[in-house]
Amino acid sequence: MAAVASSAKHFSVPADPEVAQMQATPGIDPLRAYGLPELIDIAQTQNPLTRIAWQQARQAALATGMVEATYLPFISANVIGGWQDVSASLPVTVGSTSQVSNRIEGVSPQVALQWLLFDFGQRDALHKTARHNATAANILFNGAHQKIIYDVTRSYFLYSAARGRVRIAEQNAANARKIDAAAQARNNEGRGTTVEVAQARQLVAQAQFGLVQAQGAERDAYQMLLGAMGVSPMTKITVREAGRRALPESVGAPTEEMIKAALARRPDVLATFSALKASRSAIGAAQAEFMPKVFLGAVAAGGDASFSATGLPTIGQQASATGVLLGVTMPLYDGGLRAAQLKNAESLAAASEATFEKTRDAAAREIVISADTLRSALASYRAATALASAAAVTYDAALDAYTSGVGDITAATAADSGLLTARQAQSDAHAAALVAAANLAFVLGAMTSADVPAGLTGR
Repeated sequence: MAAVASSAKHFSVPADPEVAQMQATPGIDPLRAYGLPELIDIAQTQNPLTRIAWQQARQAALATGMVEATYLPFISANVIGGWQDVSASLPVTVGSTSQVSNRIEGVSPQVALQWLLFDFGQRDALHKTARHNATAANILFNGAHQKIIYDVTRSYFLYSAARGRVRIAEQNAANARKIDAAAQARNNEGRGTTVEVAQARQLVAQAQFGLVQAQGAERDAYQMLLGAMGVSPMTKITVREAGRRALPESVGAPTEEMIKAALARRPDVLATFSALKASRSAIGAAQAEFMPKVFLGAVAAGGDASFSATGLPTIGQQASATGVLLGVTMPLYDGGLRAAQLKNAESLAAASEATFEKTRDAAAREIVISADTLRSALASYRAATALASAAAVTYDAALDAYTSGVGDITAATAADSGLLTARQAQSDAHAAALVAAANLAFVLGAMTSADVPAGLTGR
């Protein structure tokens, strides 16, 4: 083991303190109690996921602008300069000169224009592809906000449930101490036994252990809430509970019309449909590669050159030239590259269609399952409420009987455990119903709507 530990230290990497700089999220007042709407507002402004989705939407919009730029001519300015030396031998020596040298040098500024006039709809197809991708990115940006709202809402209800468990555990600890006090009193009066005192102390210890566990779960739920908000774990924020929200007796089953309306506004369904249309447009762009392209070219050039020869004066020249060209280019052979690109575009379109169908069917299934889950959660809450009421009566009766000397400690401890279980079940069922309601709103695509979806009102 020592050898393993010794070799393991060589796998460490150099530390960089700069990446470990963490601080609390700014703009949060630690003395203020924040409710669910305020927590959602903080999440929408602070969560990195919203910034990532926004940048992706911007990139898609910029891609659309880049395709639109291909409809316009391309104009470039060029400057060409240089020199050339040429030496040649004379057929007859003139004096002491047997060869002649000359140099040509100059600068030529040019303005060139290139304009693709006709391409059999390739640019139009690429423009449609870019626009559909931009639409999908914008939809996903809104979907990211809806997802954050749901995550914060769900974490908020779970955190409230964890705090409720702490209160229940505290009450259970107080009940255990009452039983312990009764056991001590009975033992002092000679009506009890040391076994009963030991059982009571064990009950108190168990209640304290449960309280510690509940407090740990509360801290975990708090960090989950901060994570859903996308804020620093170093942030200190006071969360205001919403109170005991009333729940409906039941909800109706989603109708076919409701499911269709939900699918028409679900961000994931709309985004995959836009991606499908983009992939279909890409097929047109690939097909246009087989067709000729008509282009226009123009150039305007000027020149300033000089010519000098050995023994002769320098001669300067200035010239200018302009020209317009209309051409057609037709690809003849590319080793099957265009055919492969077309097949790839058709394959991507087929995959996009399958992805859309899968997403749509999964969304419809989520709606049905979420509605069933909410109905089950409401039924569980009603049953847990009745159980908690009955357990409270049983506990009070068992404690009174034991205190009065007509009951035993076994019945009292069993009643205390039953009451704890019932109250925790009631609290958990209430939180589960709230989470299920939020989940149903999310899968219906109505997370940002305050209206109750038609057909899901309480009966």
